[in-house]
Amino acid sequence: MFAMMHDCFERNIRYLRLSLTGACPMRCTYCRPAFYRNTDRSLMTASEIESLVRYLVVEHGVSKVRLTGGDPTTRPDLVEIIERLATIPGLRDLAMTTNGLTLERMADRYADAGLMRVNVSLDSLDRDQFACITGVDGLERVLAGIDAAVNARLTPLKINTVVLRGDNETQLPSLVNFAADRGVAIRFIELMPMGPLAEQWADRYVSAEQMRQILQPVTAIWQPLPQGSDSAKRYKVVLRDGRKTEVGFITPMSCNFCSACSRIRIAADGMLYPCLMDQPRGSILPGLRPRFDPARLDRLLSEGLAKKAAEHPQRGFIVMTHIGG
Repeated sequence: MFAMMHDCFERNIRYLRLSLTGACPMRCTYCRPAFYRNTDRSLMTASEIESLVRYLVVEHGVSKVRLTGGDPTTRPDLVEIIERLATIPGLRDLAMTTNGLTLERMADRYADAGLMRVNVSLDSLDRDQFACITGVDGLERVLAGIDAAVNARLTPLKINTVVLRGDNETQLPSLVNFAADRGVAIRFIELMPMGPLAEQWADRYVSAEQMRQILQPVTAIWQPLPQGSDSAKRYKVVLRDGRKTEVGFITPMSCNFCSACSRIRIAADGMLYPCLMDQPRGSILPGLRPRFDPARLDRLLSEGLAKKAAEHPQRGFIVMTHIGG
């Protein structure tokens, strides 16, 4: 029987978000500052990642792992990492968040290795606007990647859209139509006051309520779905033409979900982040190298979780690309 990890507010930790790298070919305006240079020093190896995840799943009841970045697909040993993690008994959900640029070529390989599903970032369906937000003229590759992931059954696939006033808020109806056409879910994410747009947050922020108003011309019925420990408030939505899709809103600013948070974040360099918007709380690497030391790892995890706050700070401390969303 495993011993569940918990923080000082008795929130059980069941979900690991594991960044594999800070590298990403995109330069999204809300994610990576122009001056940011990824170093990726002392990254956890595939073997260390397996040891860490296996221990958290088997001994501490973690049941869900999401691979993040940067973009995890930039890591050359990604397929090996997926293969290693897919063998762990008790890991019920092995997912990945990606920019989708290489999915057309790699989706089948990821699925064969044991990856269960993907989330794909897609902030606009307009080619010029997409390039302006991401710094890459890659919309067609991302759209082809989404189709490839669906065909490879990396589902349920979810589209993640960060909504930015003055950039893509008018794209929301088109994105919902796209999701309905593809039979995938979409989640609209409130901008957080962290990263390159932190100083502009008040001018660029769009609340979930405002997003729903923007979607009124194309939506007819909103049926709430159970939220559980999911960060998104989800709805089964019937569009005005009768098609159906699932729409979610991730609302860290207008209505946070901190009281039900079951997550822990570990960056590729081993730094532990009990909260996305908070500061790192030490490194778990001494528990993994030069040899795996479960007692020391437990101590480092416990010390970090003891500093998990009741709610996230009002402003983030880190660069998103270092740790993933």
